[in-house]
Amino acid sequence: MIQTPDKSYQINGIQQIGIGVKDLHQAWSWYRKAFSMDVPVFEDEATANLMTRYTNGIAESRHAVLALNMQGGGGFEIWQFTSRTPNSTNFEILPGDLGIYAVKIRVRDIQRAFKHLENQNAEILTEVAKTPNGMGSFFLKDPFDNIFQVVEDSSWFSENSSPTGGVLGVVIGVSDLEKSILLYRDILGFSVLNYQEEGAYSDIPGEKFTYKRALLAMPGKCNPGAFGALLCPAQIELIEVKERQGRHIFKDRLWGDLGFIHCCLDVNGMKDLKKKAGEAGYPFTVDSENSFDMGSASGHFGYLEDYDQTLIEFVETHRVPILQKWNLYLNLKKRDHKKNLPKLLVKLLALNRVKS
Repeated sequence: MIQTPDKSYQINGIQQIGIGVKDLHQAWSWYRKAFSMDVPVFEDEATANLMTRYTNGIAESRHAVLALNMQGGGGFEIWQFTSRTPNSTNFEILPGDLGIYAVKIRVRDIQRAFKHLENQNAEILTEVAKTPNGMGSFFLKDPFDNIFQVVEDSSWFSENSSPTGGVLGVVIGVSDLEKSILLYRDILGFSVLNYQEEGAYSDIPGEKFTYKRALLAMPGKCNPGAFGALLCPAQIELIEVKERQGRHIFKDRLWGDLGFIHCCLDVNGMKDLKKKAGEAGYPFTVDSENSFDMGSASGHFGYLEDYDQTLIEFVETHRVPILQKWNLYLNLKKRDHKKNLPKLLVKLLALNRVKS
C-alpha cells in the first residue's frame, strides 16, 4: 500500500545535485554555457568538518558554488577539494551501477537542446528516443565524464532564451528495485509512479541488458516551500540491471571525489523527517543539528543512505541571499513554510547572474 509522507515535514523538490570536480571554475564555465547554470546562490570556501564519516575521518577543505537555472528545476552544487586531489572511478560507470548514474535535465524542445549540446562539445551517448512514458530524451557525457539525461518536461518557473532548464531529477542505480522504492515513495514523497517495468530499452546507453525501471515523481503541479515554484516537481528513476552485478560508484572513494556525490532535497520539518526516516530503517548519518553557514547562506542539513548507500542530502534553508551586492537576505525561519515566495522576489536572484 502506498503511504503518504508524514504531514509534519514536507519535501519541496530537488534543491541541487552535488558534483565533485577537479577545477571548479572550468566546470562551472561549461555548465553555464551548456545548461545555463549561471545564477549563484552562494560561493564558499571552507572545511567540511561534519562530513568526516565520508572523508576517512579527516576534515577536508573545499571550494563550492551552488548555481541555478532560472527557468526552473534544481541546481548544481559544484564542489572541488582544495586539500587533496579528487579520485575518479577505476571503471566506466554503466547503467545499473549503484549510485547516481545520471542527472536529468528538463527541456521544452528536445531537438533544439540536442543541437545546442552538440555545439557545446558534449559527447552524445544516444540519439533522441522515447522513454517508457513517452517523453523525448537523450543521454550525453560532459567533458568531466559525468552523464546527463536530457528529458522533455512541462513544469517550468519562467521562460528565457536558454535551450535547457535546471535539474528534473536523477537516475539511481539500485540492487533491488522493490526495496529501494520504499524510501523514495513512502518517506521522501516521490509518490507518483509513472511506470514500473522490466525489459531491454533503446533509450538507455550501452549494451542492451535487461533492466528493471521505476520512475517516481512528486505529486501536483507546484511544490510547497519558499522556493518550491522555482524548483518545480522532480523525478527519481530507479534502475536495476539484471545480467551483471552493479558496482558501487563510490566504493573506496570519498564524498567529494569526482562525479555525482549526492542528491539534495529541499525540506521543511527536518527533525520530523529524521524521526520518520529512522523509524523506517534509514537513520541520518550526518546531522548539522542547528544552523550551518555556507558563506552567504545558512540552514540545517542532514544525510542518509538509501538501500545501496547512495547519499541523499536534506537542507532546510534558514537564510538565503537575494541581492548580495546590496546585502538583501531573506530569513525563511519566520515565514509560512507551505507558501511559495512571491515570484517577482525569486526572480531577483537573476540579478546575480554570472555571464560566460
